Amino acid sequence: MTEHKGEMLSWQIVNGAIELGLHREPCNEIGSAMLEELEQFAGALPELMKGAHALILHSARPAGFCAGADLRELYQRARGMEKAEALRGVRDFLERIHHVMNAIDALPLTTIAAVHGVTFGGGFELALVCDIIIADRMTRFCFPELRLGLIPGFGGIPRLKRDLGNAVVRDLLLTGRGFNVMKAQQIGLVSQIAAEGEALRVARATASQVGKFDRATTAAAKKFVKPIPYEELKQEIDIFCDLYAQPAVEEGLRRFVENEGPQPYLP
Repeated sequence: MTEHKGEMLSWQIVNGAIELGLHREPCNEIGSAMLEELEQFAGALPELMKGAHALILHSARPAGFCAGADLRELYQRARGMEKAEALRGVRDFLERIHHVMNAIDALPLTTIAAVHGVTFGGGFELALVCDIIIADRMTRFCFPELRLGLIPGFGGIPRLKRDLGNAVVRDLLLTGRGFNVMKAQQIGLVSQIAAEGEALRVARATASQVGKFDRATTAAAKKFVKPIPYEELKQEIDIFCDLYAQPAVEEGLRRFVENEGPQPYLP
């Protein structure tokens, strides 16, 4: 299937690039339904790759690329069932989202995240699976999980350590502070800054440049320079689940759910 339009995401091939567009309101929160569509996309990748040299991830939502996990759904999971059953459900969700993230991370194609606005938590982690991040000047990156009593659970810590080193991870994780796009480029997170609203256009131009090179060479280079930290990714799931079992998490999620602001995920 070279073209698909779902409730929360769509994909198509444009000029040799697979374009995966997220369009769940308000800001592409990743819950069970979004995960199911992401799994559909991961299942379609082997066929899609036959006619493509690049993958572009982008968002159709004005608020940003992705606000991260659907915390309201996570809160209801914590309240609506026995703790052991809730933990099994959380672990299953994490293992499934890691499977999708790892599939994109391991693609032999060049992968590009075209991001704007809110790129937080699980949305930040989704961008990190890509080879190149192109961000418009209004983009902001953040891991707000600590205020909920959690750590990032979609693979963000091992991938940031792989790409940028532990000092950057400590700053983002332990302070909860965000980075604007200038800081993100300065530390090597963002490859290119685009004008507001222009990230997808720049990503398409980059994908066109990528198309000039041999795919086998790209695949070999990626395997050499972008190893996937599978063991650390498994450890991250274990740590997340251990923290999720603590009372502080339910309280943190409750405060988030009861926040009546229009964008409660903002720091």
